[in-house]
Amino acid sequence: MPNESHILAQLMAVIEDRKANPPEKSYTTKLFAGGVDKIGGKIMEEAAETVEAAGEPGDEGRAHLIYESGDLIYHLFVLLCHQEITLAEVEQELARRFGVSGIDEKASRKADQ
Repeated sequence: MPNESHILAQLMAVIEDRKANPPEKSYTTKLFAGGVDKIGGKIMEEAAETVEAAGEPGDEGRAHLIYESGDLIYHLFVLLCHQEITLAEVEQELARRFGVSGIDEKASRKADQ
């Protein structure tokens, strides 16, 4: 069983390996072959399912939200890898924003435009 504290890095490593060494019978390989359109479509589908699950009550709704969140994160990681963006780069971006108010961060983007 994968180490839960490093599962996101492990998942990204598997996705990167699928891109470098595409197995013929791999869902990830099929996504890469479909490009941004295919992967992006799946992200939009999974995002809608995640939001829908968030509105479901009780323990079943909670479990469904966790499940759909996993699907959404997986597909986002496939898109990042397709675009040759590493998890470390996303972590660096989040670290850059850490401790900065979301309102201030958005305002700084508008000032740069």
